[in-house]
Amino acid sequence: MILYRTKNGWFVERGGELASLQEKSLDEFLTRKDLYEYVEAVMLEGHVGAVDSTTLLPPVGTQEVWAAGVTYFRSRVARMEESEQGGNFYDRVYRAERPELFMKCLPWKVVGTGAMVAIRRDAQWSVPEPELVLVVNPEGKIVGYTIGNDMSSRDIEGENPLYLPQAKIYDGSCAMGPGILLRRDPLPEATRIRLTIERGNSTAFDGETTLKEMKRRPEELVEFLYRDQTFGSGCFLFTGTGVVPPDSFTLKTGDTIRIGIDGIGMLVNRVG
Repeated sequence: MILYRTKNGWFVERGGELASLQEKSLDEFLTRKDLYEYVEAVMLEGHVGAVDSTTLLPPVGTQEVWAAGVTYFRSRVARMEESEQGGNFYDRVYRAERPELFMKCLPWKVVGTGAMVAIRRDAQWSVPEPELVLVVNPEGKIVGYTIGNDMSSRDIEGENPLYLPQAKIYDGSCAMGPGILLRRDPLPEATRIRLTIERGNSTAFDGETTLKEMKRRPEELVEFLYRDQTFGSGCFLFTGTGVVPPDSFTLKTGDTIRIGIDGIGMLVNRVG
């Protein structure tokens, strides 16, 4: 089942059938102890038609959005290649017990599918980072998954690892959607994450990976995030990227970014 936020409220979809939720916010929904049973009951009560993609909003409430870095080997290599001074730090993070975790975005700055993402005006080397995003309830349990685009300025972070917040956190740097896959069990390792970047009438980049290539388990990342922290309405956690365009590539205004994850759907954003 997939949870969607639209201009008309929250809906759950399964097999092409759509049912309305009573909750007015994701905050209320994520605090339910009987979340899955409740959604099953909602689906049995009645259907209200099909999802109108033009009304979709980013599937977020007041949740903080966090991110993990250097969780795939490919990401480790890319960070070491881009870094002028701190390449070995990325290798140490990749091999360490403690993961890299940082706040990515405030909830009201998240954009959804169909919306614009942005490039920093002081960056020369910008890329999208396609990521699986964990939806975590206040107790630290993963209750669902969505798709994320962690826009990044690689030259700024590469100049000095301490510049990571400036490289990662700015207006238009975080997109999520189109909806939240509600699932009790972990996603299969064979789950594919695919990135396609279109420029004009051609494909500028196309690549994919699977969750099997991810070094750290999602539960491990959540456990570290929730150490000595509370999230009263739950949170979102980006899990890192395993698809990295070549060093010769940088985003341009007008590019269209498509990120697909098996079972969840497609997140589409244009670079403004």
